[in-house]
Amino acid sequence: MTKKEFIDLFQAKSGLETKSQTEKVLTAMLESLEEVLVKGEEVSFLGFGKFEVVEKAARTGRNPKTGEEIAIPAKKAAKFKPGKALSEKING
Repeated sequence: MTKKEFIDLFQAKSGLETKSQTEKVLTAMLESLEEVLVKGEEVSFLGFGKFEVVEKAARTGRNPKTGEEIAIPAKKAAKFKPGKALSEKING
């Protein structure tokens, strides 16, 4: 689903009057989520899931073209863990 398609769906569900309003609301929500994650904090939506930042350890990888081993440095990554209600809906 593209951003435009998602905005159309979000507008229909939210009852907002224009696509412009809907895009502003969606952008503000995503920017707020990003801001919290950049701080290293987590965001939980009861029944939906939890967004959090996790530490990925340094590891050795392999260049698929040459087979040469390469060092992959440690990094932080965003992770989403679905809540029980969402998992049940996805799995029928």
